[in-house]
Amino acid sequence: MNLGRLLTHTATLFPDHTALIQGQECWTWSQINARVDAMANALHSLGIRKGDRILLQSRNNIQTFETCWVAFKLGCVWVPTNFRLTPPEVAYLGASSGAVAMIVEDLFHAHTDAVLAESATLKHVITIGQPRTGEQSYESLITQHMGAAPIEATVACDDPLWFFYTSGTTGKPKAGILTHGQMAFVVTNHLAELIPGTNEKDCSIAVAPLSHGAGIHALLNVARGAATILMPSEKFDPERFWEMVQRYRVTNLFTVPTIVKMLVEHPAVDQYDHSSLRYVIYAGAPMYRADQKRALEKLGKVLVQYFGLGEVTGNITVLPPEMHSADDEDINANIGSCGRPRVGIEVAILNDKLEHVATGEIGEICCRGPAVFAGYHGNPEATVKALRGGWFHTGDLGRLDARGLLYITGRESDMYISGGSNVYPREVEEVLLTHPGVAEVAILGVPDPKWGEIGIAVIVRNPENRHLESDELLAYLDGRCAKYRWPRQFIFWDSMPKSGYGKIVKKDIKLLLIERGELTAESKK
Repeated sequence: MNLGRLLTHTATLFPDHTALIQGQECWTWSQINARVDAMANALHSLGIRKGDRILLQSRNNIQTFETCWVAFKLGCVWVPTNFRLTPPEVAYLGASSGAVAMIVEDLFHAHTDAVLAESATLKHVITIGQPRTGEQSYESLITQHMGAAPIEATVACDDPLWFFYTSGTTGKPKAGILTHGQMAFVVTNHLAELIPGTNEKDCSIAVAPLSHGAGIHALLNVARGAATILMPSEKFDPERFWEMVQRYRVTNLFTVPTIVKMLVEHPAVDQYDHSSLRYVIYAGAPMYRADQKRALEKLGKVLVQYFGLGEVTGNITVLPPEMHSADDEDINANIGSCGRPRVGIEVAILNDKLEHVATGEIGEICCRGPAVFAGYHGNPEATVKALRGGWFHTGDLGRLDARGLLYITGRESDMYISGGSNVYPREVEEVLLTHPGVAEVAILGVPDPKWGEIGIAVIVRNPENRHLESDELLAYLDGRCAKYRWPRQFIFWDSMPKSGYGKIVKKDIKLLLIERGELTAESKK
């Protein structure tokens, strides 16, 4: 089945139900589907055919919401960017994907020019807003083709529909190939395990760009006819968020742990009614226990954690609401776990010889099953490396307990060796976050002439603990954490650098440490 049929089905079942809300505007499913069919016809009239790549550079808006369905119905490949990327970064995505068309918001003319200069394949620029000479208007194309017969390409299970660019920790981003068959499995599994029971009476809110995880989550709601609310501005406003949750009786959302933390720490969480929430899904990184407990105390048992990468589209493990608890003594708290394997997915902990390690031992988290992507576009070497031995290799370290629950120790690249002992920063970060004076923490391993490597902890203090210093934190670690794992240096910042999706990025922290002269020459290596 062409995945675009999800929208067609919903528009047929619930034509007059609200589909999308942004600010003071709202659109029904029949309106959205008609616009999508018109744009698909418009692109087809320009010569765009099955298999062609369509690049998108835009903030969240109705056009961004529509363009994936346009691409899917045409049998084309959707190539969305994070709108916060710079022109050279978007130029690389445009060129490496081989995009023949670019749909772009008129705020991003520099990005368009950069793609045109870099790409040998780009033929059409379609502008959301005011087009320039040589560009076409998105809305005018819809008007010209409104009412034309719907187009739906016949696709095979392995036909690509989305290039999901991974940020990675080194080198250029890689385009994970997501296919129609793979994504049909993922959508079905997500509906069953993340937001079960969702229907046309539900409502979701998108708090991140639709180019990545939030876009995947939007597919689920479209499949069930649940409305999606787009934030009125790209600047995240917790009070506005809670006001909309109350006004629209929002039932589900997808976000990352840092955003959940911001939401439940903001005073507005106690000023608006959020009792409609049934599923607050967090992913992208494990949630620290201190933050998890605070969220459970504020919101109740609505948290759903899933673990997965873009290459497996979030489909490795799940920790549903009933496996969360704010009580540390509750067996259902499953503290530190990111859950059980998803239905249809096999999870294994392997060593560097691709052998299964014993229960409880640490190794690389690997998985296999129908949610695994088809490889990296134009990068066979990376594909072979990622899929060696018939497993997808996540690059994350972790362990499985006797019940088969997964625990993430950290990125393979985060682990460092100090005095001959492996140190997993996340374990120490968890302890530090239970100190009332610590709002955020990131620990990095850096070279050291005596110990080989040592840990440096970057700390963001809670506002009411501005005088917190390293001596107090070291005393706090005493008895809670083996001494060989203690950071040897503490650095205090006002804020952490985060990705466009709200995740703390350790490579950016290290760059800032170097720029600010807070690393020694030896530690910069």
